[in-house]
Amino acid sequence: MLNFITLWALGTGEIILIALVVLLLFGGKKIPELMRGLGKGVSQFKKGVKDVDDEINSTLDDMKGK
Repeated sequence: MLNFITLWALGTGEIILIALVVLLLFGGKKIPELMRGLGKGVSQFKKGVKDVDDEINSTLDDMKGK
């Protein structure tokens, strides 16, 4: 199991290499658009999780009240 975890451990060199490859593939102008889309996706996911949590809590509160 430890070997599997260390397989995915990234050092500074690997992160720089990945960043350079992404820069070469998408170009400097496309990266802000990609990050903006990623940010919107993350915020929508968080909103969905919060909505589900609120729904569960309201259902539990209704069940406690009965």
